[in-house]
Amino acid sequence: MEIILDFWYLLPIATCIATIAMASGVGGAIFFSPLFILVLGLDAQVAIGTALLTELFGFSSGLVAYMRSKLIDFNMGRDILKYSIPAAIVGSLGSSYLPPDYLKALFGIGILYIGFQMYKTYLQEKKHSILHRFIKVENHSSLLIDSKNREYRYTYCNKPNARFFGFIGGAFVGLISVGLGELMDYHLVSKCKVPTPVAVATAVFCVVVTVLIASSGHFYEFFFHSEDRVVFQVVNVVIFTIPGVLIGGQLGPRLQKVLPEAYLKVGLSTLFLFIGFLMLSIVVFN
Repeated sequence: MEIILDFWYLLPIATCIATIAMASGVGGAIFFSPLFILVLGLDAQVAIGTALLTELFGFSSGLVAYMRSKLIDFNMGRDILKYSIPAAIVGSLGSSYLPPDYLKALFGIGILYIGFQMYKTYLQEKKHSILHRFIKVENHSSLLIDSKNREYRYTYCNKPNARFFGFIGGAFVGLISVGLGELMDYHLVSKCKVPTPVAVATAVFCVVVTVLIASSGHFYEFFFHSEDRVVFQVVNVVIFTIPGVLIGGQLGPRLQKVLPEAYLKVGLSTLFLFIGFLMLSIVVFN
């Protein structure tokens, strides 16, 4: 198989995307899927599978960094995984039966919803930030001490809601490659007030395991039932995106420690809304 270097520019792009994804807990596939569809012209299912493969390597790199920092709440993560993994399997199997335009439309709607929820969360936190400074909540059910001996006290609240978001997020990961990390961040940070470093690290853990399961179906389709042309496309893309996300996976956790969370949420929500509208516009006017 001939390797071409035309996609060299994906290396720095993938590094930037993975850095942002690791810092926020947002799945990198939310950027890679539209990039592969709109810029590279890949079919929707091929683009989603390639995005999942790329995301898997990036999140695995970030997972190692967060494990070293001891910021992952494995008990909370395992509880969500019991619901996200079966849903991801069903979503992955069902994606091959949906027409490409349906996948694009579903992706656009999913990103719009996530962008709206993220901006809504920012407004709620801004509104109540002054009040929260003077409210000290006692009797937290969880205590996590990171590698630098910093204590994080919080409560894993409303577990039925968290499990529902895990199920829906897992299904979306299987179908359109995004959703789980974003919904987890929304519930844990906005509803449960889990400290952002713990919420992001735990979301990364859940996404890695869920994406690994969801990706297996796409990988099987790629390498055993796809045309040589499709395999050629995927290989020539991931030889640049995978090294990029491995680098970004190490940079993201460091950025998360210094980047103001409010600015990150506003910027990401604006970008998600733009991408969502763009994807839907392409489906409608194509």
